Amino acid sequence: MTATAFIVVAYLIGSISFAVVVSKFSGLPDPHSYGSCNPGATNVLRTGNKLAALLTLLGDASKGVVAVVLAKTLAPRYGLDADVIVGVGLAAFLGHLYPIFHRFRGGKGVATALGVLLALNLWLGLSVLAVWLLVFYGSRISSLAAIVAAIASPLLAVYFFGFGTAAATILLMALLLIWRHRANIQKLRQGTEGHVGRGNV
Repeated sequence: MTATAFIVVAYLIGSISFAVVVSKFSGLPDPHSYGSCNPGATNVLRTGNKLAALLTLLGDASKGVVAVVLAKTLAPRYGLDADVIVGVGLAAFLGHLYPIFHRFRGGKGVATALGVLLALNLWLGLSVLAVWLLVFYGSRISSLAAIVAAIASPLLAVYFFGFGTAAATILLMALLLIWRHRANIQKLRQGTEGHVGRGNV
């Protein structure tokens, strides 16, 4: 019962859409209403408000960090094992993808997934972030960087955790993240995907 409660709370934390919250307080339109209609930092950046995009990015990443760190901190008191902590991270990620507070219309999960990985294992998270940065700075395509980082994440998880629940859960997260980028994959194949900093995003 305690494990279920932690997972539910993590899902609710993940369901807070910082793209919507930040846009509202910044006087920007609902991110569901323009661009890719994706409530994420890249779409918020389309408004030209870099601060709002940065706050969205940090907020979405913090959801994964807070959920996992909270579970880790309280694990000894409530007898939570490592599998439950990983489950909490997955729940926060799913909350971002399918937020109950926003009619299940969520983002693609890149920042929240990174937050989860950083909280589960700092070096794992930093390794995945390094992959993202290398691809992004080479291509200036945010979606391509996210897809490549997602592919790398379960491989890196096996290196840091070995084969087990953690690696399997991270594989599931990676597959879901790639699925959420299916429209971007089609644009990449057609050569029409936007480049950040080149007049379109």
